[in-house]
Amino acid sequence: MKARKGFTLVEILIVVVILGILAAIVIPQFTDASTEAKESALASDLQMMRSQIELYKIQHNDNPPSPATSFEAQMTEPTDVTGAAGADYGPYMQKVPTNPFNDSSIVTATDGIADITGASGWDYDAATGEIHPDDTLSSADGTAHSDL
Repeated sequence: MKARKGFTLVEILIVVVILGILAAIVIPQFTDASTEAKESALASDLQMMRSQIELYKIQHNDNPPSPATSFEAQMTEPTDVTGAAGADYGPYMQKVPTNPFNDSSIVTATDGIADITGASGWDYDAATGEIHPDDTLSSADGTAHSDL
């Protein structure tokens, strides 16, 4: 009699069940890692933008970028001491970073009024020079992204 080669149906089913259990345990770990990476990128971009706004204020007589002129233009192109196009100061960024949670790099000037709609990437309060992410999500610790 010849020895049979191969696996029985029961053996294959056991392997499939074990792989399914492992996948159910591992896949949520990757989802959490992806969210944590986005939150880290958001915090890093926010810190960079805030430091560049502070540098802009220092070089422009303590005046933050004005909502009358494009925030992006003031931060990515050279400006003079009044904030108009010129060659004295800047650029402060190569480009406005994209909010990783809504994939938008649009900056909306809010003039002190909270505008957490998710319609743009960032909300910029021109009165104070503060910038916040424009999304309605929260971090794992419960902190709203708009409060970062």
